[in-house]
Amino acid sequence: MIGRLNHVGVAVPSIEDAKATYRDLYGVPESAITETRELPAQGVKFAFVNVANSQIELIEPLGDDSPIRNFLEKNPKGGQHHVCFEVEDIYVARDEMVVRGAKVLNEPRIGAHGTPIIFIHPKDSNGVLIELMETPKGAHG
Repeated sequence: MIGRLNHVGVAVPSIEDAKATYRDLYGVPESAITETRELPAQGVKFAFVNVANSQIELIEPLGDDSPIRNFLEKNPKGGQHHVCFEVEDIYVARDEMVVRGAKVLNEPRIGAHGTPIIFIHPKDSNGVLIELMETPKGAHG
């Protein structure tokens, strides 16, 4: 069973421009927006916008072979890329998704929060790419 909503991933052509939107238009304080970091194994740059009950993950392509590049070619201004839910154990979740007939797009790998993640194909989730991430140890409690 999925746990809490951890974040909504938003693909953007420029993280810095997107940070300015959340800061200037929506009033998110600079202190609630993380530094931009790189995740070369996934071909992305990322930053988090921390809001009261969740996070927005801003993701920008890192290199020409980034999986985000195709998304941005179809959506040049950016848009919602995925929704991420927490699970207790990523391996149990992966196996359960397979048993239930979902297409798991990758073997567990370390994501932006430093915990293992998998993605579930959008065709199995009403057109939404779902990320499942193992709840970070010591989180929420």
